[in-house]
Amino acid sequence: MIIVGVDGSVAARAAVEWAAHDAYRMRVPLRIVHAVDRSPYQIGKYPNSVLPDVLLREGQRILNEAEALVRERWPAVEVTTEDIEGAPAEVLREQAKDAAEVVVGSRGFGGFAGALLGPVSMHVAGHVRCPVVVVRADHRPAYGEVVVGVDDSPECEPALAYAFEQAKLRGSALRVVHAWQLPVHAFAPEASYDMDEVRTAQHRIVRDRTAIFSKDYPEVKLVEDVQSAHPVDALTDASEQADLLVVGSHGRGALSSVLLGSVSRSVLHHVRCPVAVVRA
Repeated sequence: MIIVGVDGSVAARAAVEWAAHDAYRMRVPLRIVHAVDRSPYQIGKYPNSVLPDVLLREGQRILNEAEALVRERWPAVEVTTEDIEGAPAEVLREQAKDAAEVVVGSRGFGGFAGALLGPVSMHVAGHVRCPVVVVRADHRPAYGEVVVGVDDSPECEPALAYAFEQAKLRGSALRVVHAWQLPVHAFAPEASYDMDEVRTAQHRIVRDRTAIFSKDYPEVKLVEDVQSAHPVDALTDASEQADLLVVGSHGRGALSSVLLGSVSRSVLHHVRCPVAVVRA
């Protein structure tokens, strides 16, 4: 099952479209979820036991519109809706227990607005075990390519597995991006590096990682993209003509913690295509 969070924003609508199309490709049910957070109303004006009717009506309206969109465009997808009381991060965390994937919009008004930016992003990325996809409101053409970032650690393998499957389902090519940088001490006068050997070693990392999956996905065209660059720059450039960017949430190499901390914020602010975060 795919879970998509909605809050009535333009980005949430884009997330519903993305999630419904993915549910169609994967042939799994879709659950549309709206979080009703009454904590701002737990003041003297509103009794704690009473949830303002306007929140309930608005939540139901948002869910009805999202469901109608899915049924109109992807009638074959089994879709259900659920209005759940609670903070967005906690709702997502609980719903993810039954999910193959969680999809949210990157920006919005409330509910799931900004669910993967700021402190909430740390909570979701740190606790949700299934892939989490962040979708922007931008309308982009289809480029026929999925991009995945890899490093020199085995923790990137779940992201690779997800990326291979997405490329297969979409009939897309898979661009494997590996960004590497020489350590600071490499620029010392006494340091000696054979750059040809370094480049060969970096390409070997990509081939070793992809070899695990290539035999199971012979129909997926692979594009090796090995660069001496900062990970954010490499991923941002590659995403310009990508339908999806896939990254692992943990690692020890060039793309380690690419969606955590300062690097995560840079990626989410600069990358325009949907981003899938896959935990190791």
